[in-house]
Amino acid sequence: MPREVDERKKRAALRKLRRAAALAEQGLGPPLTDWEIAFLEEVEARVEKFGSAFADPMKGAEGEALSGLQQLKLKQIDKKARGKETRGFKTKKPMGQKRPAPRQPREHEMDSAPPPQPAPPPVKSRPALVPTNGSSGAGNVTALRRAKPSLTVIQGGGKKTEN
Repeated sequence: MPREVDERKKRAALRKLRRAAALAEQGLGPPLTDWEIAFLEEVEARVEKFGSAFADPMKGAEGEALSGLQQLKLKQIDKKARGKETRGFKTKKPMGQKRPAPRQPREHEMDSAPPPQPAPPPVKSRPALVPTNGSSGAGNVTALRRAKPSLTVIQGGGKKTEN
């Protein structure tokens, strides 16, 4: 039983299918595989006979002639037939600061100078608390916590006086 498909969308899908097949015959890009040729022929036959190339309404919009995946594959075949570069998955570059790649020494530099030695890693040590203001108990955290702050009072700091 044919589905209710908009006649304009049916004609547009047939036009796209036939255009992709015609471009593939011109040989602008790499030749289509047997599977891609069979795909174009079968989808075209289904659209002509049933008005739609898919039966499951979950695979595409209700009034469309091709499902979402069929439209995607048709677009890929069309790009291939035109000879355009198809993009695959690309890895995303990590965010953050870009660091330049270390420079490799050239041949004439390798003969004249020895290879640079990597810097030794820094020595790891535990951080030490050093008291300030000459208080005793270096490294004693509790002594530093008990020390009371010294406060100084500034005379006339709040009011302006005229002389």
